[in-house]
This record gives sequence, structure tokens and C-alpha cells, in this order.
Amino acid sequence: MEPAIALTDCNSFERDALLDRFLPKIKHNPQLDRSLVSFQANRKVPFYSWFKYKEGFSTSLVESLIRRSGKESGLLLDPFAGAGTALLVSQSLGWDSIGIELLPIGPYVMEARAAAHRLKAKTFRDSLNKLPATGWAKFYDPEFAFAHIEITKGAFPQQTERAIAGYRSFINRSVRNQWMRLLLDFACFSILETVSYTRKDGQYLRWDYRSRKERVTSKFDKGRIVDFDTAIVSKLENIYADLPSSEKQSSGELFAPNKTVVPGTIDLRVRSCLSELRKLETYSVDTVLTSPPYCNRYDYTRTYALELAYLGFDTDAVKNLRQQMLSCTVENRSKINDLEKSYSDLARRKDFAQVVRAFEGQSALTEVLDILDRLNSNDELNNANIPRMVRNYFLEMCFVVFELSRVMKKGGEVVMVNDNVRYGGEEIPVDLILSDFAERFGLRVRHIWTLARGKGNSSQQMGLHGRSELRKCVYVWEKP
Repeated sequence: MEPAIALTDCNSFERDALLDRFLPKIKHNPQLDRSLVSFQANRKVPFYSWFKYKEGFSTSLVESLIRRSGKESGLLLDPFAGAGTALLVSQSLGWDSIGIELLPIGPYVMEARAAAHRLKAKTFRDSLNKLPATGWAKFYDPEFAFAHIEITKGAFPQQTERAIAGYRSFINRSVRNQWMRLLLDFACFSILETVSYTRKDGQYLRWDYRSRKERVTSKFDKGRIVDFDTAIVSKLENIYADLPSSEKQSSGELFAPNKTVVPGTIDLRVRSCLSELRKLETYSVDTVLTSPPYCNRYDYTRTYALELAYLGFDTDAVKNLRQQMLSCTVENRSKINDLEKSYSDLARRKDFAQVVRAFEGQSALTEVLDILDRLNSNDELNNANIPRMVRNYFLEMCFVVFELSRVMKKGGEVVMVNDNVRYGGEEIPVDLILSDFAERFGLRVRHIWTLARGKGNSSQQMGLHGRSELRKCVYVWEKP
């Protein structure tokens, strides 16, 4: 079953009407900036500086929003938990939390942090002193060779690839402490991009011209490609500097939480929120703090391809993971049949029908999809699957917003970080459409906070349609 979308004239009438309706709620919040609502502010925070996980917000934002609630404890939910920023900060403040995250990168990063909490700096240093300083390639063992998937082949210089295998062979056979072994393994995981010919670049991995990879025709030069021995020593020293000990103070609050606060619990579920949210009890959550994937074509299974291969995902597993994730790439197929079946199995067909009606009844979205279809028929979009992606994204997010409203306690709050997008010169007001879904499901839009500086469109879009900014927003919805 595919929900119908009626055709409208190609104009912005419905989007303008939606903007007029929510305009009183749209306000610039001077306390928000680009670094606060992204990973950038975490660069100097212990643990968060160990691995560059760009898809997330800052610890400072989470702490300020939790303290703003005025509650000393409660249950926080993050259905797109990433590397667990919201969960970890809420834990340090005495809140319990539930995190849902399908991409295994974030949960692995959280495992490493848990291992770090079980090790003292002296224990870590003693173990480091027993490791070879250099020459990891001489420990090469084919059993630990990097298990490439199709899109990662040729990512490393030959000597680096041998060093990675040698390092993993040594620590797996020589390090007995499981937490130490995990943290050492995580250090290698964290430098894969640094020692490779690749750089994460939004929708894909960007390849340096020196890789000589087939079909790579660009002249991109990522600069110095650090050798493995140098990179691993630097990363291990970075980790050591942040570990707590009785001899030195940790440089971050997350490693030295307020001793008067009893840490909260974390329930992390490595699954899709489209299936997992349905299992949560109605009226059980005090606060939702999250940032879903944006409707921007970014394929995290490609940008994190090296890390996924390192964790043992083969090509088929990566493709399957891509299809399970929220539809934000042009390769995602519709999940509507699976959603219909799962709601039917739970005897919740009425809920399914309510969500579909809300999706079909959103006039601004109907207008956008109509325009995208027309642009597509005239070959004016750079990918024919963009209309399908946008449709699937909002349909799936409609289910997410419905479930967030259902699980929210009265007086609770949903805080969501997201960006608007543009295709074929047409702005898609993600903030307004999702806020309309929220109100249809019983939430009340309290604020749509904007950053002083929005998001610019791509150079290709600017060339065709001129320069203009898109709203970068933090939505605040409350349960009356």
C-alpha cells in the first residue's frame, strides 16, 4: 500500500500558508550557534575528541536543555542516539535514558567509553609500556587482514594495511584485559580515516588521487597521509590524557561527574527506531532530545564504510543496513508495506491509518512532492530518485513523530535538531512539515528556534538558482 499524494499547481501557496501559521513560533535563539548544535563543540571534550562522529550535537547543548527542564531526574529518549551524547550527559546528571541507534558505529563508540570508565590511567599506561612503539607491520597475520567491502578496496597504502593487521593480531593475542583490548582496538578504529586515502564528505567517501582507485578521476589531495605507527601512538596518548586517575584530574565533566549525583541508567537498543519506538510504553518519557538524519542524501553507510568493514560488515550486510535506516538516500526503498504489517500484527491498524492520513493531508508536502515530480519528468533533478527519497523520508518521520507523541508524558517536551533542504531550487520546509505532524498528533509547537546563520545551498544549486540560506532549526514541542 502506498499513501496517495494529490497533485497541486507548481507554486509555494501551501508552504507560504504553513509559514504564516508557524511564523509566531519561529524565533532566533542567540544562545544557539553552529558549533553548539553539531559535533564541533565536542572537539575538546574527553572521549568525544577520540573519534570524529560528526552526526551529533554537543554535550553543552544537551546539558543546557536538560537543566532548562528544571527536573533533577526523569527518563530521556533519543531515538537517533548516534554516539550517545544525549544518553551520556543525561546519565551524568542523574537521568535514566533510552537510546535507539541502528548504525553500529555509535554503539561501538559507546562501548569504548564504557571500557574507558573501567580503566585507570596507570593501568592504561602500564599496558602501553608493554606495546611495541613502532614496526606493527612485522606482526602481520592474514587472519587479521582488513576485510574490505567493495567500496573500501584500496583505501590504505600497502604498508599501512599490513600494520593495521599486525596491530590487531598483537593486541588480540597479547592483551588479556578485555577492557584494555577493546580500548586499544577502538584506537585503531578511530584513525582509519587519518591513515587512509579517504575523507568523509557528506554523501560519500572522497578519494585522494594517490589511491589510484579505479573510476576516481578527481585531483583531490587530502594532504599528508599519516603513517600508521605515528597515528596510533598519537591516538593512544590522546586517550591516556583523558582517563581518570587518583594522580590527576580528568579534564572533562563526563569523566568526573558530580559526586552528589547518582548516575542514571542507559538502555541502548541497536535497532531501527521505526520498530523499536512501538515497544515503548505510552506516557513513559519525560523528555525527547534527538537529531534525526536530515533529508539531504547523506549515506552514512558509505561515509562510515571503513569503520563498518572494520567491525565486520560485508557488502551485503552494509546494503541491508542502508535499507533499514531512515530514508535519507536516493537508494532507500519504501518501508510502507513492512510498517503496515507490523502495526497490524500489534493490532494497531487504527494508529497506522491515522499516521497515513496525517501524511496524505499535509498540503505543503503535497505541493513539494508535486513540484519534484514535475521537475523530475523534465530531467531537472540530478537524480531521478529524489522525489521517492523525500516522500519516504516524511512518511517515516510521520510515524516517528506519532510514536514520540504517544510515549510522551503530559507536560513532557520533544527537542529536535534538523535542517531544511532544497532540491531543484525548491525549498522543503522540514521544520514546518514535521511541526504540523506534531500538532496533528497532540503535541504543541512551543518554539522553532533558528540559528543566526542558516545553511547555504550547494555551489551547483547557487549556480542554477542563486544564493539563499535555509533555516537551521531546533524544534521544541510539548505535550499539553
